[in-house]
Amino acid sequence: MNREDVAKNRHFLADRRWVFPLVIAGLIAGAILTSSFIKAADYSMLCSVVNSRSSQVVAEVSVANNRSSSQAVAETTATAVQLQAIIHYATSRIVPQQSFGEISVTFDVLKKRCPCNFLVFGLGYDSLMWTSLNPNGHTVFLEEDPKWVQTVLKDAPGLHAHPVKYRTQLREADALLSHYRSEKNCFPSKAYLRGNTKCKLALTGFPDEFYDTEWDLIMIDAPRGYFPAAPGRMAAIFSAAVMARNRKGPGVTHVFLHDIDRKVEKTFAEEFLCRKYLVKAVGRLWHFEIPSAASMSSHGGAQFC
Repeated sequence: MNREDVAKNRHFLADRRWVFPLVIAGLIAGAILTSSFIKAADYSMLCSVVNSRSSQVVAEVSVANNRSSSQAVAETTATAVQLQAIIHYATSRIVPQQSFGEISVTFDVLKKRCPCNFLVFGLGYDSLMWTSLNPNGHTVFLEEDPKWVQTVLKDAPGLHAHPVKYRTQLREADALLSHYRSEKNCFPSKAYLRGNTKCKLALTGFPDEFYDTEWDLIMIDAPRGYFPAAPGRMAAIFSAAVMARNRKGPGVTHVFLHDIDRKVEKTFAEEFLCRKYLVKAVGRLWHFEIPSAASMSSHGGAQFC
């Protein structure tokens, strides 16, 4: 996902530079083909929102069967960003930083939830892939380095990315945990994000879109967290937990945390995302399904887990 992994894996990536891009291109192409076959069978897009009210099923099928063939073909056509992604990964030596197994965890959820609101912390070599796997959805990337945003958008101007600033540093991780346990505005029953300057773990000063959107999927693969002065992912993990708990819509919020092999990521995941909500672990990726506070049997107190 991010540049820190590029330095660590440069030699390994060189060996697989032609294999993995083709695999990713095939993954995206497979998603398009799957959507097409399903459309041919039941005249509904793979990523159409499923209507659970049985009283409308017959009416919807009738309308679908009366569509013209041209309309059906139009709806099965791959989006422009999907086609761009296939070409990009099929011809590029630069590959996504997550493994195929790790990517598949998120992809399996996207197949069920898209089109959805997908928030990604970090902008990198897999951003085009994530956008293409959420066709007709809303995928937004948050990146700490404004120059890197310009570099990526130069080659992929269709991506939706915001440069953001973090208030934390990795060296403060232990102190931030102590702060959260004593600051009432960080408590799960009172925590909020926009304008919450008293809670040092709350992400403040971000674009309005970040606060105004109810995110279905949240991927945390940034900011940098491998040297003391780096922002670290403490605030991103805390804020993801707050957004998930404050969810108003149906269902859970899916949170994916990468680099779980590192101490800070693991510690903050267990503190805020909770082991009991961990549903899958593949490689260095943990997948959580976090219910809203309204759906929890007990959600008071001063701790998230």
